Amino acid sequence: MYECFLEIAFEAELNTNEDPECLAMAHELCNENPSTRNTVIMEFRKMLYEREECNPHRTDDAFLLRFLRARHFIVPRAHKLLVRYCNFRTQYPHLYEGVDLWGLTKVKDAYEGSMLDRPDVGRLSIFRFGTWDPSEFSVDELVRAGMALTEIGIRQPKIQVLGGTVIVDLEGITLKHVSTLTPTIAHQIVSLMGVAVPARLRSCHIINYNWLLNTFFYIFKRFIPQQTWDRIFFHGHDLKSLHQHIDPACLPTRYGGTCRNHVSIGKWFQKIKKYRDAQFDKEMKALGYLVKE
Repeated sequence: MYECFLEIAFEAELNTNEDPECLAMAHELCNENPSTRNTVIMEFRKMLYEREECNPHRTDDAFLLRFLRARHFIVPRAHKLLVRYCNFRTQYPHLYEGVDLWGLTKVKDAYEGSMLDRPDVGRLSIFRFGTWDPSEFSVDELVRAGMALTEIGIRQPKIQVLGGTVIVDLEGITLKHVSTLTPTIAHQIVSLMGVAVPARLRSCHIINYNWLLNTFFYIFKRFIPQQTWDRIFFHGHDLKSLHQHIDPACLPTRYGGTCRNHVSIGKWFQKIKKYRDAQFDKEMKALGYLVKE
């Protein structure tokens, strides 16, 4: 039953068409008005050309709409986000240029996602960095995978509108892991959580941590804007506290939930490769990725 659901879900995973339900939610969640949307996009594009603060690889309506939705359709805020997005790509080209997209399956279970996208949670992603062995591949590969995951996800209007919720499970984290966490890596990870990409972070939940992670939290806090910090919640090992924010129906059984529709990023990339189309390949190659057959 699960495999059947997974196949059906991935057939729709790469759909970039709008649907009436998505448009209705866009009005509620993103302050998007269908009658004025084109006018706002034109205003955004005009600001982009007039200020000349960045040079994005795309300026079409669908691309600019991602940034407007991520910033509640407030043009100046969307513009600032686009500038940060372009600056991030300029600053860290090694995270995408020449990166073998399908080779990122190597991160296996370090990322996990739910195939249930609900208005109250959006896309639920789980980061399990304690499952990663630093001797197998570098922390850069984790960041590259996270960036690709984000770029692919925000192609979908549904994800642009619903946004996402993140659980950072620090079980298994050791000093060996923490030693890889430089300020640069922390900045990159925070940037991918909605600070420099057009993704709407609903909330972030930190679980299963101990005193070893004091340095971890301190380094991250340096780069997190206050409005983002206000959406971060610390639960320790208290699953009841987590359940107050996320319906157990969305959570895997190890977190006291009942959801069985979770998939590792390794399998997710395999399915994306199977169901992608020519437009997907074109867009990802334009971003700098290697998209092999």
